[in-house]
Formats: sequence, C-alpha cells, structure tokens
Amino acid sequence: MGVGTLKTQNRSFVKTFRHNPIEAEKKLWYHLRNRRVLGAKFRRQQSFGPYILDFYCAESKLAIELDGGQHGKLKGIIQDEQRDEYLKQEGVTVLRFWNNQVFDEIEGVLDMIYTMLERRTPHPNPLPQGERERSYVDELHSNPLSQGGREGHLKADSY
Repeated sequence: MGVGTLKTQNRSFVKTFRHNPIEAEKKLWYHLRNRRVLGAKFRRQQSFGPYILDFYCAESKLAIELDGGQHGKLKGIIQDEQRDEYLKQEGVTVLRFWNNQVFDEIEGVLDMIYTMLERRTPHPNPLPQGERERSYVDELHSNPLSQGGREGHLKADSY
C-alpha cells in the first residue's frame, strides 16, 4: 500500500471518527478545545503517520488516547504497544486513559494532562545557555527575603 493510499484511507477514517465521537471523547474534548488547558492547541482525531490519534497537541508533541474495553485484550495491548513505540520514536509522548476514567476521575485526568504539558511545552522565550544560571543568581541577590541568608530564602519558598 502506497503512502498516498494510506493518507486517503486515514482521511476517510478521521472524518468518520470526528463526526461520530464516543461519549468519553466528547467529554474530554469539552475540556481540551479552545486552548482551555495551559493555552495548548489540541486537535481531535489527528492523523499521524499510519495512526489516528484521539487528541494531539503538536507544539508539545503530546498525544492523548482514550481506551475502551478492546484495549484490555491481548490484540489491543500489542497494537497499543506498537503504536506507542512508533510515536515515541517520533518524539511524541502518549498519555492513555480508560474511558471510565474520563467519566469518574476527570479532575485527575486533567491534572495529568496539565502536568505533562508543563513538562513538554518549551518556554516561549528561553534564556540562552549560561544566562539561566546568571538569572537565578541575580534573582537571589535582588530578592529582599533572601538577604537574610538561608532562613529568609526558605520563607520565600514556603508561600
């Protein structure tokens, strides 16, 4: 099967999946759409290589997959492992949640997504190498709480 054929097939599947989401996808999409989580732009049913990802944030290279019962069977487990390995080689981190977690533990699901986005999203204006250390030292010297030595610095960190 050629690459063009694969893209055409994926496009057809993507369109079908987007128009017929499962309830768990609808619920999670409500929280992810319109940059509601840390301003991250998620796409729903995003084609990526030979796969279709439930949700994908390109700027963070983060994929979110919602799994139903078929993913707990041997065939589903093997397919998920192959898919995850392919995505990992492409630099994509995959978060997997069971559908029931979206319904029963949505806060925990969103917390995990939030945490992963914080780790994966590059700072919009990173300091050049070497400037990071100087910036931290300058901050310590300019912070009035740190003037009292270690004790003052600990107070500042506890707030």
